[in-house]
Amino acid sequence: MNAKFYFHSKSVKTRLAGRMKKTAGILLLLPFISLVPAFCVGICKAESGQDMEVLRMFFEKEDLFTSVTRTPKPVSQIAENVTIVTSKEIKAMNAHTVAGVLNRVTGLFVNFSQGTGTMGSTSLLHLQGSEDRHVLVLVDGIPWNSMSGGTAETNTIPVGIIERIEIIKGPASASWGSALGGVVHIITKSPGYASGPEGSLQTSYGKNETMDNRAQVSGRAGRLGYYLYGGRQESDGPEDARYFEKESLFSRFSYTASSTVDLSLSLGYSQPDTGLGKYESADFASTASNRNFWANALMDATLTRELTLSISAFRFEQKSTFTDKFLGIGNIGSPGELYRKKVYDEAATGTTAKLVWQKGIHTAVIGADFNDGNMDQNIYYGQVMQSMGVPYRLHTNPDIEKTGIYFNDTIVLGDLSVTPGIRYDYSSVTGSFISPSLGTAYSLGNDTILRGSVARGFTSPPLAWTSGDGYSLNSNPSLEEERTWSFQTGIESAALRYLWIKGTLFSHEIDDVFELETGSSGSKFANKGESRRQGLEIEFETLPYFHTSLQAGAAYVNLDPANDYGAENIYAYNIGISYDNPELIRAELFGHYVWWDAEVTPRPEYDDFIWDLNLRKRLYNHEKIEIELFATGHNIFNGDQYLQPDNPNPERWFEAGVRMDF
Repeated sequence: MNAKFYFHSKSVKTRLAGRMKKTAGILLLLPFISLVPAFCVGICKAESGQDMEVLRMFFEKEDLFTSVTRTPKPVSQIAENVTIVTSKEIKAMNAHTVAGVLNRVTGLFVNFSQGTGTMGSTSLLHLQGSEDRHVLVLVDGIPWNSMSGGTAETNTIPVGIIERIEIIKGPASASWGSALGGVVHIITKSPGYASGPEGSLQTSYGKNETMDNRAQVSGRAGRLGYYLYGGRQESDGPEDARYFEKESLFSRFSYTASSTVDLSLSLGYSQPDTGLGKYESADFASTASNRNFWANALMDATLTRELTLSISAFRFEQKSTFTDKFLGIGNIGSPGELYRKKVYDEAATGTTAKLVWQKGIHTAVIGADFNDGNMDQNIYYGQVMQSMGVPYRLHTNPDIEKTGIYFNDTIVLGDLSVTPGIRYDYSSVTGSFISPSLGTAYSLGNDTILRGSVARGFTSPPLAWTSGDGYSLNSNPSLEEERTWSFQTGIESAALRYLWIKGTLFSHEIDDVFELETGSSGSKFANKGESRRQGLEIEFETLPYFHTSLQAGAAYVNLDPANDYGAENIYAYNIGISYDNPELIRAELFGHYVWWDAEVTPRPEYDDFIWDLNLRKRLYNHEKIEIELFATGHNIFNGDQYLQPDNPNPERWFEAGVRMDF
């Protein structure tokens, strides 16, 4: 993953805050002006053959990015601000959750509800300061966001099945529809190609009965390929009320029907149960239970040398139950008595079709998405609330139908790549929306890429806001999309020998912002006002020197007006150092810091780095079998970093395990 460190200082913050007030046109010119001296120095020193080899070490052949135009393309042709995280990097992290992986991505701020470092903590994703509902999460193209609230819970996704994660920072509506803030696309592992089974077994154990057990196997028998995964995670958590249990199953099969037609089918199931903690200030404890099932069928066909066709169909079901019970420390309810239970039962069925035409300088994509969804929402209240006049049950059962048609073309003119795109979306709830985009990427020599993009994006309102529940929230069927114009520009370079560096400036202007209105007849969401998000990202990474490499990066966002936390300026910085000597040991020390700038009471704590130490030692390696010991020290210096004082992050804890690859 390119970007593992976020850097900021108060002096830099002050200068940046002033710059954010300037026009978007000036903003787009800054990276080219400020980084010209570095380019000149690096290019003057470069030897073209050697530098091309250096660049290849940062941009591997397999780093074809699929999610921007929905067909694979190399990073040299991508105009958008993107990041790829590979399964190899996830393995090196000893990661247990998707959110733990995403917490290392520059420009992606993760709000852990149960504290950073808690296994299975629910989390909210914010790309470049966006709202969590603005970030579209996909698993093999299946939308993962809930219809009720618009957000996506990633602890339902087994981290062990991930081949790579592709992240688009900024609007991706020209390809994916409702994705104002960006896209996190999780692509699962494919069936194997070996005639015999290959796979791995893994187990780990740590403080507070924290366990993570996984098994996976893949292979091929004639025309049939297979990948099978099973896993179980559990932990008592840092406190009794913050436990976590999850069972996961996943399978993916492929079949070569002919020399021109490939078929695949994937099936997944995940059921996490989470203790969300005790909220003494509100006198209740919360738990969450999720159940997810998904299926995806795909056909890829080569029609001619220039034309390919893909057709897929999916089914996604998720049921989420949130239960709040009184602690009994106040004067209202008895200990363990039900306060409220919310049940969201959602199901979506979708189909997609895509044609890709490649000839000469063009790679053109035209496609369509169709999605039918249903949400059954029930909110139950206990005796205490009923005695106050609240109904026992509030129920709503809205449907939604969505259609999207998109087109884009990547036009390669020597060192210049131009990508125009446009998409038409229709929703039975909000009507029509058109999302155009235009991006350019220019290769400056063999080792530097200049990028710029402008895009129109939107996010649809959650169904719970347009349908309401009749008590705590009134419906607003006239609620429209939030809309944005986005401008980004940046540079990615390996011109400085043995050093990769990337810088990006962005500006997002949002209209028709959702705001909660409260009146005599109750509360409802309405489209009101405007907002602006502007900021800067910087990343760098070195090639190994005596098996040692450094990773660094920075993210800063200015918010106008402030967000719901009262934050006007948020930033984060990380630093990582890795030692990779397979014959001796693999080690990584990684520190993360985030400044949330929250003006809330009671006060959160986020003044410290959270440092993790990962160690891996190969014990046995013969033929196809490799056995490796691994250990992780979490928060080794007992730092505090949390937004909810009722749920602080865990103190120092350790775990160790063994992994066998065969």
